[in-house]
Amino acid sequence: MMNKIDWVDKKNLTMLADFYEFTMGNGYIQNGIEEKYAYFDMFFRSIPDNGGFAIMAGVEQLIEYLKNLKFNNEDIAYFRSKNIFSEEFLDYLRDFEFKCDVWAVPEGTPIFPQEPIVIVRGPVLQAQLVETMILLTVNHQSLIATKTNRIVRAAKGRQVIEFGSRRAQGYEAAILGARAAYIGGCIGTANTIVDRDFDIPALGTMAHSWIQMFPTELDSFKAYAKVYPDNCYLLVDTYNTLRDGIPNAIKTFNEVVLPLGYRPKGIRIDSGDIAYLSKEARKMLDEAGFPDCTIMASSSLDEYTIRDLINQGAKIDSFGVGERLITAKSEPIFNGVYKLTAMEEEGKIVPKIKISENVGKITTPGFKQIYRLYSRDTNKAIADVITLHDEEINDNKPYEIFHPLFTWKRKKVENFYARKLLVQIFDKGENVYDSPNVHDIKKYCNEQIDTLWDEVKRFEKPHEYFVDLSQELWNIKDELLKRHK
Repeated sequence: MMNKIDWVDKKNLTMLADFYEFTMGNGYIQNGIEEKYAYFDMFFRSIPDNGGFAIMAGVEQLIEYLKNLKFNNEDIAYFRSKNIFSEEFLDYLRDFEFKCDVWAVPEGTPIFPQEPIVIVRGPVLQAQLVETMILLTVNHQSLIATKTNRIVRAAKGRQVIEFGSRRAQGYEAAILGARAAYIGGCIGTANTIVDRDFDIPALGTMAHSWIQMFPTELDSFKAYAKVYPDNCYLLVDTYNTLRDGIPNAIKTFNEVVLPLGYRPKGIRIDSGDIAYLSKEARKMLDEAGFPDCTIMASSSLDEYTIRDLINQGAKIDSFGVGERLITAKSEPIFNGVYKLTAMEEEGKIVPKIKISENVGKITTPGFKQIYRLYSRDTNKAIADVITLHDEEINDNKPYEIFHPLFTWKRKKVENFYARKLLVQIFDKGENVYDSPNVHDIKKYCNEQIDTLWDEVKRFEKPHEYFVDLSQELWNIKDELLKRHK
């Protein structure tokens, strides 16, 4: 199997950046501050679909991007042609070497608004330069993993397969979207290259065109069954599902699959009233002696359609979900942002803040860490606390948390344990973190979601999970707000 990121390695993505990152970089050099150390946070402001949590994804691809930062002669020639960049800036790019420290929340972790899910510390020109790709990489995969998990939870233990390649916004969105969907809970994908490159199972059998290629539907079924008797799934809705499709499938199972010594695997319904058709199909298959023959449904599904089908008693064992998953159609934006939060002055960290009339856009200053507090009795997550990076939360004694806006809302947490969420992935430009394989990430994601209360996982009006600031961090923010009032 080829290296799972070879398809990315062949591209130099350093130039995938907003133009202002380069104009600012040139300006930093002209002002002699390009090596001044800055701290940037990536965080997001709201959860897609008004959900209770999101899922972190894309760290592996972020690492590969940061490991391969470089500018070639064509890039330098391009900047020179713009006639606005200094030769000092072009020389800097020619000798570019990434030297930043980077921290990130591991993939598969439930994440919440306002938390720093990626932190970059380093020379301001470099830390500024990587803004676009950090946002692009983490925003996209976190969006798809989050949407997928909603769909998987709606399926209540039934298998979900990602079917969305042909509807994705570009081939990289199809590939990395399928990876994110697997992290979010899909059992596999229809996208073959994802199986080759990420070892995520590729699944699929036939399209309506196969059936139309033969004189009759029955001919097409028998031809397919002869080729794949040990993995016989038949698409039964090309003409008339109940009158023709299922009877022809049953006939094929009896006349081809059983005589060859196999049991049929299943049927797929891709149109019509799927709840009604699946119930009728289940009766027909059971009466024909195929209670083990599964039923898959596809056709523009999402978490709400799946939930309704199950509530209506649909006899469906698995779902193929395409366009509404791979595009996160209901809310196709993960609103992550990247903001300066501190500078270093004479070896000291000087917090920085952005203020807005919109309270949600006020940033939290400083160099930070996130602690997740868990109940020792239930192992359920109680709250997250954003602290200064070198703060320690002592979980051997009670700890008071409070709402960062409505500070009179306070709670004393007892009998808990604390876990740091941010891990270092780069140290002075050197990769110091080995990404787990995608199967381990998926398993970890499922385990971490199990630590959330069901109330947080509701689709409508979920319980708000607490994300608080430590007293020391809150004091710094409050002082800066007063200073800039």
